[in-house]
Amino acid sequence: MNSVRNFLSVYDLTAGEMYDILSRAALLKADRTLGGGYLKGKKIGLIFEKSSTRTRVSFEVGVAELGGHPIFMSPRDMQLGRGEPIKDTARVLSRYIDGAVIRTFEQARIEEFAVYFKKPVINGLTDLYHPAQILADIFTVYEAKSKMRNSTKKAADAALRDAGDIIKNLKIAYFGDANNMANSWISLQAVMGFELVLAMPDGFKADEWVASESRKRGGRFAVSHDKIGAAKDADVITTDVFISMGQEDNKEKIDKLKPFIIDDGVIGSAKKDVIFLHCLPVHRNEEVTEAVFERFSPYVFEEAENRLHVQKAIMEMLF
Repeated sequence: MNSVRNFLSVYDLTAGEMYDILSRAALLKADRTLGGGYLKGKKIGLIFEKSSTRTRVSFEVGVAELGGHPIFMSPRDMQLGRGEPIKDTARVLSRYIDGAVIRTFEQARIEEFAVYFKKPVINGLTDLYHPAQILADIFTVYEAKSKMRNSTKKAADAALRDAGDIIKNLKIAYFGDANNMANSWISLQAVMGFELVLAMPDGFKADEWVASESRKRGGRFAVSHDKIGAAKDADVITTDVFISMGQEDNKEKIDKLKPFIIDDGVIGSAKKDVIFLHCLPVHRNEEVTEAVFERFSPYVFEEAENRLHVQKAIMEMLF
């Protein structure tokens, strides 16, 4: 059995380690030259079985800025695309490279890879979880709510002392389908303890396995079919695309989700200093109106940038 430290879900980190990552990400953001030698001589594989913009580029740039050498691989470039078992690919690659970031389908697929790879593995997205994204999201929330725009370690450390109090007192409302982003918010809540409401249509519910794992760790979240009520007094309104890749023809699902669009009514029910986040790409006037998206777009694109800084902090910790 592989005993190497991986980041396959939020549960692979303690709350304390997450706060360490927030602190380090703040410093890495303030000075892009920091950590330039952390991955010197390291070869990091980026195995992407799904298409990507932000995840691929942020990890590739992050490895390079930390002094390592990123090696991008897609199924068409590998024998995986011709049916080679993932455990065989893992056993071969573990002899060549020092770590891997994987973007794939079933969570079981990345977990099997990690067993046979024998080096650290980071989840770049699966159908179940998107843990690197969710840490970038909570960093963006903390950054906005703490007004943390620090350029020195002393200032960053001072701000971070308040991080636990800030985060645990948040109300976060997630709108949309019970997908990997909803699952990631559920798992993060179980570790960090903020209030979480999932706003979704009647008949939709959180994944039973994900909900069970959350409860085991003391997690608590609510599901609301009232979008205005779900947003009441929220500090953060967040969403993802309503329809995931491969589900574009599911008209029944699309029709059910349409009423849960984030509009002025939703924003008006939240706190006055609410922020809106979206992990992108955005379908304007589907999950969020054009007006709301553009109003909060500075936070959304800050969130996208923060993928780089948070993931560099994660890679420093694991690789």
